[in-house]
Amino acid sequence: MADKIIVLDFGSQYNQLIARRIREFGVYSELHPGDMTLAEIVAMQDVKGIIFSGGPNSVYEKDAPKCDPAIFTSGLPILGICYGMQMTHFMNGGNVTPSDKKEYG
Repeated sequence: MADKIIVLDFGSQYNQLIARRIREFGVYSELHPGDMTLAEIVAMQDVKGIIFSGGPNSVYEKDAPKCDPAIFTSGLPILGICYGMQMTHFMNGGNVTPSDKKEYG
């Protein structure tokens, strides 16, 4: 089977673009919901990395989306984009604070 990258969807408007760009580099990629479990990812075989997409949420919202915490100890490389990085940092004990400069996206 071909190596693959999994893109977990946390609400970004660019999810399809992210997956397509990875494919344009000759690496197979699939888009899946952000709540996909590590067991589901491992069952797919040949997953070489995970991308957490951005999204409109704040990690401090009551029902903010989160990934399966087991992903962080899986040994798979992880790239967090915008909300995906904030979620990664927050779920691993970090603080997320707003910037003085607002930005879109």
